[in-house]
Amino acid sequence: MTRWNRALRGALLTSALALVSAAQAQTANTLTISSPQDPGSWDPIDTFLVNWSAVANNVFDGLVARTPDLKIIPALATEWTISDDGLTYRFTLREGVTFHNGEPFNADAVKFSFERLLGEEGDKGPQKSNYNVIQSVNVIDPKTVELKLSRPDPVLLTKLTGYGAMIVPPAYIAEKGDDYFNTHPVGTGPFSMTSYTARDAVQLKAYEGFWGDKPKLENVTFRFITEPSTALAELQSGRVDMVIPPSVPIGSLPTIEADPKLGIVSTAGATVYSLRFNTRDGITADPKVRKALVMAVDRATINEAILAGQAKPIASFQSEQTFGNDPSLEAIPFDTAGAQKLLDEAGVKPGATLQIDVRGNDSTFNEVAQAVASYLSTIGITATIKPYETNVLLNDIIPAGRTGAMWQQTWGAWTFDYDNTAYLMYHKGERWNPYGNDPKLDALLESQRGMTNREEREKVLHEIARYVADQALEMPLYNLNQIYAINKRVKNFIAPPDSRLRLTDVTVE
Repeated sequence: MTRWNRALRGALLTSALALVSAAQAQTANTLTISSPQDPGSWDPIDTFLVNWSAVANNVFDGLVARTPDLKIIPALATEWTISDDGLTYRFTLREGVTFHNGEPFNADAVKFSFERLLGEEGDKGPQKSNYNVIQSVNVIDPKTVELKLSRPDPVLLTKLTGYGAMIVPPAYIAEKGDDYFNTHPVGTGPFSMTSYTARDAVQLKAYEGFWGDKPKLENVTFRFITEPSTALAELQSGRVDMVIPPSVPIGSLPTIEADPKLGIVSTAGATVYSLRFNTRDGITADPKVRKALVMAVDRATINEAILAGQAKPIASFQSEQTFGNDPSLEAIPFDTAGAQKLLDEAGVKPGATLQIDVRGNDSTFNEVAQAVASYLSTIGITATIKPYETNVLLNDIIPAGRTGAMWQQTWGAWTFDYDNTAYLMYHKGERWNPYGNDPKLDALLESQRGMTNREEREKVLHEIARYVADQALEMPLYNLNQIYAINKRVKNFIAPPDSRLRLTDVTVE
């Protein structure tokens, strides 16, 4: 080999090593996450989806925030006071904060954000009813703002940590319009959104002007992978670093745990699963039939056989961590003979059919639904399972009242307060209650929202749960852990119980 060839070879090798080193450095500062769902809009007032918050909790801030151990801490507000009557919330705002487009954050931005949420634009989305106790937003000075309430709301401070209460930039929205904002969001969070391709991926970049501790990552990519098996294959291949709930099927846990590069992070959370009933049409309009269907299913065996110790049975549609949970409430028992008796009393003949609607990409729940159908067959009910694309089921089928007799309801209950579940599930006119119209239940739901006495309010929430169980408005199934599958090179990740990721401290080796 000539001296020139040796020199060329050495230069090429040095160049290749430099490229590898650069690629490794880039990879070390980049986190890639598999998310099962593209929310379709990144506007905080357009959504209720946990998978929206997994991304957008890094883009937007509220006046306050909530830590993984559920403590409420300052965010865009440094301090706050609440009047003795619970009707006035005064916030002192953080100074020197800018939106990702350079626009300053101030009291006018807070006023704009809430008036937009409570106005015509908010009418188009699902978040307004969470905040409609806010009667007015008053700017005291550029760094002080007051929320005036029409009645006390004991959960309001928690609601201000997420979703519709995120603060948005007035000038940017005025210039670009709401439709543009849906796909090009701007917030004050630790990461800015640099690109979004519908149904494919979203790219985040660390925001140098962030008001808090700067992110340790430079880039975060969320890939929208609807099929859990595909997400797992991408994790195993190293093309994604993390798979977030609910994309980690219970059945895949042994495979993940057997891979030395991978690990499971599991934490108790608020997410609960049920099969809701169409209470307006068909055989499930009869409460006797609904109760019979609940009694026919051995939910304890389903938990043991399918959920591998990652779930707990529930008697009402809430976790044991939720304020309002009644540990003394007993679930409707598994009783095949009793179920058959109720069906006979209701005049339901053997061979009756019903449809169960599910999210097609939730493989674990599809197993559960198959088990439920099998149990129903023992009392002469033929159940067919109809899978839907998640966004279609949530945005079209359920709100329009076009479901089968039963449908999958998965709920994150991110406030950890039963009100945020019960009001939205059971009150007349709410998105998740397409069939119900029960004045007694509505009155109970409304009464607790104005209560400031914690113990009295808890009693009413217990009464609501008992009433719902008595009417058998749903088949409560289980409270599932939040299960994350991660590459072990991901460090400093603390699994949040509500799936609302905040990635400022995460690193990738």
